[in-house]
Amino acid sequence: MGTFAQGTKALMDEVVKATSRGCITIIGGGDTATCCAKWNTEDKVSHVSTGGGASLELLEGKVLPGVDALSNV
Repeated sequence: MGTFAQGTKALMDEVVKATSRGCITIIGGGDTATCCAKWNTEDKVSHVSTGGGASLELLEGKVLPGVDALSNV
């Protein structure tokens, strides 16, 4: 995270501000979730997901095999 820490922190601060104004915010991906934990912002955003690629596929409307299997139980 070293090289990009300042920009990442600035973006996280803006996401937190947006959440405080009532926006729904979703943090996705393991590295981003780690940053959220490091800066104690996990409870200041709407949702934190460690599933980066899978989360994007879900938002795109793609079928996730594991979720699909659980939906049929």
